[in-house]
Amino acid sequence: MKLSGKIAIVTGAGSGIGRATAQRCAAEGAQVLCCDVANADATASGIGDAAAAYAMDVREPAAWEGAVAEAKQRFGDVDLLANIAGVVAKGDDTALGQDLEDWERIISINLKGPWLGMRAVLPTMLQRGSGVIVNIASEAAIIGIPGLLAYTASKGGIAALTRQVAIEYVRQGVTVNAIAPGFIRTAIQDGIEQSLLDDMAAGIPIGRFGAPEDIAASIAHLFSADGQYITGQVIAVDGGWGVA
Repeated sequence: MKLSGKIAIVTGAGSGIGRATAQRCAAEGAQVLCCDVANADATASGIGDAAAAYAMDVREPAAWEGAVAEAKQRFGDVDLLANIAGVVAKGDDTALGQDLEDWERIISINLKGPWLGMRAVLPTMLQRGSGVIVNIASEAAIIGIPGLLAYTASKGGIAALTRQVAIEYVRQGVTVNAIAPGFIRTAIQDGIEQSLLDDMAAGIPIGRFGAPEDIAASIAHLFSADGQYITGQVIAVDGGWGVA
């Protein structure tokens, strides 16, 4: 129960890494506001009284104001923020193939959204002199993967944003880090043939894809007192893939 008494906002909580993180935070004793454009209520109801759902679009400042107010009304002031909501391209995500509308959608959700989230929770954290924020970057932003132009740009922005906010507020008691997942098994890969998935997994030194729970465990560590001396870092959680 390393997060006992803490209050967390988790975005992208309707599925995947976000859902696993909301569940892990609650299991560690936190009260959690599960935020997503869809299915947040299913996650919250599965957790029980320690969680509540809030439907929101992370691109909207008013939605963030509402989320912070909802968390305060239900549980109290926010101690922890996990910025997990994110999207990938709808089509060709290369310099020549990507279109402006999809570029702006990806950048807005993956990069603008986390900034708005930090802007919404920081005033109370700074006033109290404590708080922890974890953003989701990507291993793709560290080593580059063909066909992920806008996605990689957004996650590279998250890495820079994380370091900047961390250095600005560390002396006021707030730590800010990013997790850079490698290949994580989620619903996104459901349409890929198993033989191809097996080949991909064979290229990961640890021998398997990551699970959403692997990322959730790392976030919970950063949220806890065990992670209090870590800030401004982009931590790869990738089974060794980035150094293979």
